[in-house]
Amino acid sequence: MIARMWHGAVPAAKSEEYLKRMREVALPDYKSISGNRGAFCLHRMQGEVAHFEMLTFWDDVDAIKQFAGEDFELAKYYDFDRAFLVELEPKALHYTLYSD
Repeated sequence: MIARMWHGAVPAAKSEEYLKRMREVALPDYKSISGNRGAFCLHRMQGEVAHFEMLTFWDDVDAIKQFAGEDFELAKYYDFDRAFLVELEPKALHYTLYSD
């Protein structure tokens, strides 16, 4: 299994609206992909900036490609992201997940 993490930073004043969009648009989008094993939105405030981490779990790289495209390491952005994010970070992080 593969864990994928994406980070985005939003001005605090836009935090609640962005969280709403993550819950109503992004999470259902992740979960709609065959091979997705779970999707979670992590949120924390740091001064005047809200940080979002999207933590998702996937069967394999092919499942991630269904979501993110052929260059699966690139971050996927939604049409509304430019109106919220401080910057568009170019890549998501991927980790192989091990358990006992």
